[in-house]
Amino acid sequence: MGRKFFGTDGIRGKANGLITPELAMKVGQATGLAFVRGNHRHRVVIGKDTRLSGYMIEYALVSGFTSVGMDVLLLGPVPTPAVAMLTRSMRADLGVMISASHNPFADNGIKLFGPDGYKLSDELECEIETLLEADLGPRLAASRDLGRAKRVDDVRARYVEFAKRTLPRNLSLEGLRIVIDCANGAGYKAAPEALWELGAEVFAIGVEPDGFNINHEVGSTAPARLIEKVLEVRADIGIALDGDADRVLVVDERGQLVDGDQLMSVIAESWHQDGLLSKPGIVATIMSNLGLERHLEGLGLSLIRTAVGDRYVLERMREDGYNVGGEQSGHIILSDYATTGDGLVAALQLLAVVKRQERPVSEICHRFDPYPQILKNVRFSGGRPLDDEKVKAAIKAAEASLGKEGRLVIRPSGTEPLIRVMGEANDHDKVEKAVDMVCDALKRVTAAAAAE
Repeated sequence: MGRKFFGTDGIRGKANGLITPELAMKVGQATGLAFVRGNHRHRVVIGKDTRLSGYMIEYALVSGFTSVGMDVLLLGPVPTPAVAMLTRSMRADLGVMISASHNPFADNGIKLFGPDGYKLSDELECEIETLLEADLGPRLAASRDLGRAKRVDDVRARYVEFAKRTLPRNLSLEGLRIVIDCANGAGYKAAPEALWELGAEVFAIGVEPDGFNINHEVGSTAPARLIEKVLEVRADIGIALDGDADRVLVVDERGQLVDGDQLMSVIAESWHQDGLLSKPGIVATIMSNLGLERHLEGLGLSLIRTAVGDRYVLERMREDGYNVGGEQSGHIILSDYATTGDGLVAALQLLAVVKRQERPVSEICHRFDPYPQILKNVRFSGGRPLDDEKVKAAIKAAEASLGKEGRLVIRPSGTEPLIRVMGEANDHDKVEKAVDMVCDALKRVTAAAAAE
């Protein structure tokens, strides 16, 4: 069946638009029924970020889960990777994160994790979608079998300890001046605490959430304030998380932005030298830069590409036994430690390299010169513009113009009504012309469809 609710990262949309209390309650009921297996007391852990709508969705989910007999453990505002970790460590049957990640406050979403801490498979999501469309009344728990709900108090401390344990016990961050931007989101307390406890001098921004300011002019999608702060306090490094702290980007001491491709390269090279890579390569998406691929080839490492979305990266990592993967956007998955992207843990692995090598971050994080890469979005209101013959012809011509040394990636967004057109090659002007060729064709087709 088609996916009506689930996108590439759970269910996401406007709060009180797509994400209503009614839908959240039904998601709790449907997901709970999909995971009620056996006669034991079933438990679900629920975390959230700092959006105002989190309260509404949280209590609606509680109603849904308890109505099918599941006990609920409420974690409060915590990073997405903390939910995945606690789902396993608390022996829960299910984990839920209420977040729209890097989106503005008006959006929200529901991410689901199985008892192993991994995001659900497509098959399970399809099963839940089927239940969402069904009448679940006859399957609700009897009055005496309803679930209970309680808050867990020491969640942040558990996650901070977990993150610190990913580093060698004798490694200290003493002497490092670090600016951490928490995007006014889920990591606003845990990330600065972890860095401080490890000995760093910490300057925290984006740590004053008010329900409305998550990701607003802060965080990994808006690094200008972080860059300014790094230069102001002469920090060694700036670290930017997103709203649910599952992705990370870095700013070096010169104020230059470092993306996920460079971070994956640093970690992969370090782990390769230390004999920690489980396979001679890493997993990334079709959006990762060709420069990364060429650099890894020079080290004797491969780059395995997947569809866009950290879930697809992780699926390939699990299938083929890789332990480093991620996305250019900063989702870094280190499966020796976590079952999902973890911005703080990835940052700590980079900081370990910085401490060992005692070189500036600008040197450590410049592993390769990226190929010119251009990404443009074309909004559409309906239909399937990529199936249009004129668009297909434009794509074919654009690919031919780039030749063997370039790439063109065209894909619909998994969360918005956009078609993303990305091109890269060693010639910037050639890339721009190729991308514009496809975008112009898409715009003409979508405009014609809107006029009908």
